[in-house]
Amino acid sequence: MVINLVKIKIENVVASAPLGTTLDLEAVTKVLNGEYNKERFPGIIYRVKEPKTATLLFRSGKIVCTGARSIEDIYKAISIIVERLNKAGFKMNKKPDITIQNIVATYDLGTNLNLNTIALTLGFERIEYEPEQFPGLVYRMDEPKLVLLIFGSGKIVCTGARTTEDIEKSISIIEDELKGVGLI
Repeated sequence: MVINLVKIKIENVVASAPLGTTLDLEAVTKVLNGEYNKERFPGIIYRVKEPKTATLLFRSGKIVCTGARSIEDIYKAISIIVERLNKAGFKMNKKPDITIQNIVATYDLGTNLNLNTIALTLGFERIEYEPEQFPGLVYRMDEPKLVLLIFGSGKIVCTGARTTEDIEKSISIIEDELKGVGLI
């Protein structure tokens, strides 16, 4: 099955990285001009304008970056922060070991789906479908290990992926399964 990669749209990438040192959050807040209120949240919220992301910096030296539209944007945003902190005199890993935690992507099958029929046909081992609770069908994939939210409009939200290849593979699998039983 050939997937139309143009139809896959990355909506959000979340990654984490250790900076290799503990952080004085009050001092970092002054350098980055981030949001920090230790009574409300134990970290700094720092927003990078380009690429548009939000990063959480913690006293432990761990950072979590979210809101990126690509893995490349994650690397850019984190390198911007590390560069600014290094220039301000904070000594840390210049190239932190970045771990992609989650990629959320959307895909449109281009046709309406009967979710009741899909749930009955594909079985309930990997599927949760309670239309009174949630309008989509939840399909838990074992390999790659991620979750697809499938809607009657034919739209799919893929979450839990760690690589774009996992997203492509999961879309290919669900399209093949649905075509194999004549549902698309």
